[in-house]
Amino acid sequence: MTKHATRDLASDIARSLVNDVSYLVSPPDICVRVFDLIESDTASADEIGEVISSDPSLTARLLRLVNSAYFNLARKVDTVSRAVTLVGIRELYSLILAVSAIRTFSNLSGSLVNMDTFWRHGLFTGLIARNLARRVHVLHPERLFVAGLLHDIGHLVLYTRLPEIMQQILLVSGGDEGLQHQAELSELGFSHADLGGALAETWKLPDALCAAISYHHLPGCATETAAFEAALVHLADVLANRSQIGAFCEKPQPEEPIDPFVWEVLGLDPNDFDEEEIMGEAGIQFTDTASLLLAHA
Repeated sequence: MTKHATRDLASDIARSLVNDVSYLVSPPDICVRVFDLIESDTASADEIGEVISSDPSLTARLLRLVNSAYFNLARKVDTVSRAVTLVGIRELYSLILAVSAIRTFSNLSGSLVNMDTFWRHGLFTGLIARNLARRVHVLHPERLFVAGLLHDIGHLVLYTRLPEIMQQILLVSGGDEGLQHQAELSELGFSHADLGGALAETWKLPDALCAAISYHHLPGCATETAAFEAALVHLADVLANRSQIGAFCEKPQPEEPIDPFVWEVLGLDPNDFDEEEIMGEAGIQFTDTASLLLAHA
């Protein structure tokens, strides 16, 4: 079989895996309804708040998040419509996606993954990505939180649908996410990142965020329009893996390399970059946010 044919076969398998779980991980109706309202450009804060408030559990969790250290607002917010006004509907929608995705994708847990560890890594990556996005003045930085949170969702599909192969890959990689990515490409012809990007498309995430998830290990391969987001998620992922709080498989990798492409595209100087400050900022936000987002996930 030629290399090209092998790659085509791998792509077919990847698409089949995504289709296989699509009914399990479809976005909840409330996400679809809020998305449609946002896209209409005519809906008021009250209308959007009314739709969100139809889910009492989601409403309570969103308001707790808005009033937490995640936003650090000066005044307490007690209604969704007020949250829409103060925080912004796209920012609030990002939180709706985050809460809904954690609930939904946790259905794919499988026997090979500790879900608490999995979401801790995603959450810490998301917090770092959002904080970095603010520092480099990205529009709507909350969307980078979602990309960081969901960057590894493809792993859940692989652990659930190909457990025997993934068990061997986990043994070979020894908890090193970069090595696991390489092993997946070698063994399968595609990776968790490819699957994650495809799943993000089913949730109607913006194209740049789907690409950021697809290329978070290879940011230099992303298209020009998605390079910035891919670089942010890559950098956030590496910093999370260097930490004690959010390391992949709970095994910190202090020497995990940062793709040099990141500094160029983000306009950052690696010599002036204080990663301890960045990780410390996310650490302050982590406990409060984790207790609200991951409780009963």
